[in-house]
Amino acid sequence: MTDPFSLFDSWFAEARASEINDSNAMTIATADAAGQPSARMVLLKGHGPDGFVFYTNQQSRKAKDISENPKAAILFHWKSLRRQIRIEGLLSTVSEVKADAYFATRSRDSQLGAWASDQSRPLDNRASFEARFAEMAERFEGKDIPRPPHWSGYCLAPERFEFWQDRAHRLHERRTFVRNNNDWTEGLLYP
Repeated sequence: MTDPFSLFDSWFAEARASEINDSNAMTIATADAAGQPSARMVLLKGHGPDGFVFYTNQQSRKAKDISENPKAAILFHWKSLRRQIRIEGLLSTVSEVKADAYFATRSRDSQLGAWASDQSRPLDNRASFEARFAEMAERFEGKDIPRPPHWSGYCLAPERFEFWQDRAHRLHERRTFVRNNNDWTEGLLYP
């Protein structure tokens, strides 16, 4: 049996070598308390045995969904490799120390954007957002930019993996790993 994290690492390394743009791009699907699903693209910013980490504004729709229903699914699709990986599990907030450390690595403009954006809220026009960005640039001119209190990261702790490999004539290979306490049960699915 293969460890799903090792298999992910192997496939991810190949994707980083072959994908031209954003090999770490993943779809995250959440659902609100009423079960209404929503999916969007985010960037994987860390992973390991504890899970898969991304960062966002905690006032966004996805963060609201997560607060109401922490179950989520992520999907990596690497067209150049003809592969995808689906991962399902529970989301939790990363520590403030981890969020601060990651925020400090972002470009200055990305840091300013985190302060300027009311993510997922209505925007009257682009000029309003650009004006807020300029205000933040002035506010923090010559200073380090701290992480906004409404901005952090989430870690998806996997409960299920599916590794999908395209095969000729749609005879695809689907390999699954399901968490059973601290062990993983491996299996195959018909395509």
